[in-house]
Parts: sequence; C-alpha cells; structure tokens
Amino acid sequence: MKEYDLLIIGGGPAGLAAGVYGARAKLKTAILEKGAVGGLAFTTREIVNYPGFKATTGPDLMKSMADHAKEFGAEIIKEQVLDIDLSKEMKTITTKKGNKYAARAVILAPGSQPRLLNIPGERRLRGSGVSYCATCDADFYQDLTVVIVGNGDAAIEEAVYITKYASKVIVIVIHDEGIVDCNKASAEKAFRNEKIEFVWNSVLTEIKGEEAVEGVVIKNLKTGNLTDLKTEGVFIYVGMIPETGLLKDKVDLDARGYIAANELMETSVDGVYAAGDARMKHLRQVVTAASDGAIAAVNAEKYLLEEDDFKDNVQNAKKPVVLAFWSPMDENSISALAKLEQAVAESAGRVGLVKVDISRKKRLAQRYNVTNIPAAMLLEDGTVIRDLSEELSVVSF
Repeated sequence: MKEYDLLIIGGGPAGLAAGVYGARAKLKTAILEKGAVGGLAFTTREIVNYPGFKATTGPDLMKSMADHAKEFGAEIIKEQVLDIDLSKEMKTITTKKGNKYAARAVILAPGSQPRLLNIPGERRLRGSGVSYCATCDADFYQDLTVVIVGNGDAAIEEAVYITKYASKVIVIVIHDEGIVDCNKASAEKAFRNEKIEFVWNSVLTEIKGEEAVEGVVIKNLKTGNLTDLKTEGVFIYVGMIPETGLLKDKVDLDARGYIAANELMETSVDGVYAAGDARMKHLRQVVTAASDGAIAAVNAEKYLLEEDDFKDNVQNAKKPVVLAFWSPMDENSISALAKLEQAVAESAGRVGLVKVDISRKKRLAQRYNVTNIPAAMLLEDGTVIRDLSEELSVVSF
C-alpha cells in the first residue's frame, strides 16, 4: 500500500488546484484520475472567462494546471477508484487495478457529468457546437441560431441568458404548449422574450454536422413527424449527474447526490474535504472549481498539522494534560483560562495544558462534544479522566 499525506480523487480543475496547493505545502500528494486529466473542462473547446487567460482551450488550460501541480511534486496517477474507506484515521482507496493507496487527508473532487440525450451526433460534436454550459459558450454564438433542449429552471434561465448573444433561441419542450417545468417567474420572462421560440411536444433525435453542428432533427411526439432545423449550436439541459456513487454512506450527500461541505470544504468526515462540481454549490465553473481545490488543500494541511500537534501534546503526552476550550471573543472563557493556567503552573510540572480556540478548531470541540465555553477536561494517555467544566473557578491539581 502506497502512503501519502494527501490523496485527491479526481483530476479536473478542482483536483489539480488542490494538487498545486498540497504539493507546494510539502505534503506528499497524489491525484487519482480515471480519464483524461482535466475532467469535464478538458472537453471544452474554448475558455474565455478564466482570469488571466483571454482565450485558451480546455485541453491547454488543464495541461498547464497539471504541469503546475507536477512541478511542485504532485503525482498524477491514472487509476479508476473502485472503493474508498474513510472510517479510520488512515483513509484507504482501492483501484480497479487492485492497487491500494492510503492517506490521513483526502480531497474528493470526482466532478459531475451532464446527463446525455444519447442521440446520434451528440458525443461526436461535443465541444464543437454541442454544449452543456451557457456561461462557458454562449458568446460564441453572436447573431446565430441555437437550440436549447430542456424546460427546467436551468434550461429556461440559460435560454434567456443566451439571447444576449444569439439572434434566435429555439427551446425544444417535451410537454404540451405552455407547460414547462421551471419556476413561474422564469417561464413568464422567457415567454415575453422576442428572441425565444418554443417547439412543443417534441424531442431531439439527431444532431447533424461534420466538424461542427450544422443542424438538428426534431420529432413531434404526437404526430411522429420529423423536422430538419438549421442551427449552429445545441445547448442540452436535462440535468447533471455528480460522480459520487462510490461515496454513498461514506460522507453526507444531498438528495441529488452532491457532497455536503462547508465553506472550508470540510465534509461530514474528519480529514475529508470536497471540491469542484460534485460539491453542493451555486456556480459550477473552472474558476470556482479551482478555488474549491485551493481551499480544500489549505484546510487539509491545517488539519494534518493540528492532528500531529494534538498527538504530540495530548494523546502521546507523558503526563496528564488539561484540554481547555475557549475563545478570545468570550470574556468568561478568557477568565477561566487564566485560572487554569495558574492551576497548571502551581502543579509544578505534573500537569500540562493545551488550549483550544474553538473559533479556529471547531472539529476538536465536536470530537469532545463541547458545545459551550468555557470547558475543560483532564486527559491521561489521550483518555478523558475528569470533566473540569463545572469547577473552573476553583481548579487545582
């Protein structure tokens, strides 16, 4: 089993950014990626909204990120993860090749995939007129005609957004006339937009084109008639699927399968972080994925440092230790801490003191079920032997 300080599952922009920050912090870092390095971003034909790059391609930007991570020492390993065990301090990952990897800190950045129509031409022309992201690609269709497939919130809101660029936006809707699945406000806004045209009771059956999209075939579900329509772009919004199947019952997921994580990218499991499109979030873009990865890696590093410090000064201490929970923003805890410091000093070295600022180390407070401060406990060999919280005013050892 290969052991690392930090293991990153997923080599998209989130995973690569995490690799840069992890390796630069001198953590032994590995990124596990089953496919092309860069993930979904690798399939993007052109990127014009990544800060500092006026125009680049998905493959070029992802290669730059990968090279950057490798220059700092991160390993990029082409492996498909089959199983992951996050239940112990040392997390383990098993791959399809039968290899095992272990680390105390793990960043989950598996990404997500757009739900496909699975019709002729869709996969072949993906990135060449077939898109799943208006924010990424709408400006390529200035004064052109595009087709939108879908009628949920994302589809209708993105249709309105694309009208800033396209001359006409044709929305293909599976329902009867006037019925859409999006919220009422978005629907009314779209119905009033002169650039948007709706095709009802219909589905897309084919996307045509050689090097790029040139047209589509639309099928009317009531009559069965097929209609050819010329268009330069097809935006498909029938849902996204987070690549989190392996994480069920391993970390908290929402109802759609996205990973629940806070602003520090912490998941429900100590030492496990989430980043990128598989995380519950508002905006899924290359720049936000990279931001997630950086935040996750920085906090993973802090977690490892804090765990090492805790082991050295509490769990492996050669004498009893007082664990004191306080906050510099709380007057009562400041006063209680002063009394604890005096009591420990009067013990003539028989007892040690470790102070925990819960505003910075909430995980440690949760570990010891501390919900109110001031709080303190006496530990020996890492085990709590006495709760001091109720006697902080007259503590002695």
